[in-house]
Amino acid sequence: MPKELKFVLLLDCYGDMLTDKQRQNMELYYCEDLSLAEISEPLGISRQAVRDGIKHSEQILLDIENKLGFAGRLSQMRTCFDNIKKISEQLDNPALQNQLNSYIQKCISLL
Repeated sequence: MPKELKFVLLLDCYGDMLTDKQRQNMELYYCEDLSLAEISEPLGISRQAVRDGIKHSEQILLDIENKLGFAGRLSQMRTCFDNIKKISEQLDNPALQNQLNSYIQKCISLL
């Protein structure tokens, strides 16, 4: 998984465990794809301060994931559902295929 996607997933799972400022900077950097300069300018702080804050927030998220492992399990579950869906597309019975896909979508929505 690319680094950027990993932190977006971690932010989705554990973002509420960061301070508002940490979460905001992580969202601007990873989700909005803003540069350090674009984040630092309106805040009136240096790019280095933003970078340090993001690196600190990344480490917090990684530490939480290492302890809880929720994001990793969530990612594995999505992969499993994708694999089940691919297999279901090979079924000859359209009604059964539709029913299975319906259950897959319901399960994914619960994630």
